[in-house]
Amino acid sequence: MRIFDPHIHMTSRTTDDYERMAAAGVRAVVEPAFWLGQPRTSVGSFTDYFDSLIGWEPFRAGQFGVRHHATVALNPKEANDPRCRAVLDVLPRYLEKDGVVAVGEIGYDSMTPEEDEVFAAQLALAVAHDLPALVHTPHRDKARGVERTLAVVAESGIDPGRVVVDHLNEVTVKLVRDTGCWLGFSIYPDTKMSPPRMVELLRAYGTERMLVNSAADWGRSDPLLTRETGEAMLLAGFTADDVDRVLWRNPVEFYGQSGRLDLRDEDLAAVDPHTGNSILRGGS
Repeated sequence: MRIFDPHIHMTSRTTDDYERMAAAGVRAVVEPAFWLGQPRTSVGSFTDYFDSLIGWEPFRAGQFGVRHHATVALNPKEANDPRCRAVLDVLPRYLEKDGVVAVGEIGYDSMTPEEDEVFAAQLALAVAHDLPALVHTPHRDKARGVERTLAVVAESGIDPGRVVVDHLNEVTVKLVRDTGCWLGFSIYPDTKMSPPRMVELLRAYGTERMLVNSAADWGRSDPLLTRETGEAMLLAGFTADDVDRVLWRNPVEFYGQSGRLDLRDEDLAAVDPHTGNSILRGGS
């Protein structure tokens, strides 16, 4: 079983986690920029963090044969802090870096006017830099948050096929399914999805445009829940090809739209299904 975790915060994890993940079949990850749990008070705090995401973490992951990619953004929670707003001015130079495969996490936390403004501005950056967008949906009042998210995405003019709306569940999946956006599900103890619930959603909605991630971070979480979901799929009667599509080919297809995935040493048939062309970085 080969696994690409499309949303995991390895900055918060130990090196032992990389070792366990590699042994479980995790060959590649995307690490989105997010709130670290402690408010940051200056732009410099963000630039140091972004530098770590595109420098130190790929090195740390590479020691275990795991390919590490990142997304960068001003996250929704800190979009409300005026001290952080100037992060928008430094993002363009990071969005040109090879290891950055999307703008994210963007979207909503408390659905404030400030979040509206920053969300729209960062979708515009995604369009300008020809990158996909990873959208965080709020933990509270989730259905209204997803509806508002989809309205802003539609207004932005970005191709919905270049947007993943993440942290979905049984209530919100129906809102996103027919929009053309990709659907993200976090398998995360207590507060998000579980492997059995994810299996039932895959039964109901199929495997197309579905991304399954661990969202493992500094909270109570488990970077091996992608593997557990794949095993639950097999026990439920899904084929090995179904599992490979959800846990590998789907994230490769979505983030491959950036043209920056570095998976050249992998046996993965990373081909754009529409053009037949390679979607690896460098086109080889």
